[in-house]
Amino acid sequence: MSLTMTIVMLIAGWLAVAAAMLWGVLRISRRHHHPVQPAAVEKTEKHSPRHATAH
Repeated sequence: MSLTMTIVMLIAGWLAVAAAMLWGVLRISRRHHHPVQPAAVEKTEKHSPRHATAH
C-alpha cells in the first residue's frame, strides 16, 4: 500500500469515527432532553420594603 493511500485511509477512518461519535452524542442528547415547563409562580403576600440596615 502506498504512503498516499495509507494517509487517505487514516483520514477516512478518523472522519468515520468522528461522525459516529457525533451521531451518538446527538442521539443521546435528543433522547434525554426533557422540555421544562415553566413553573407557576405563586403570588405571596407583599412585604413592606426594608432597608438593608433595618434590624
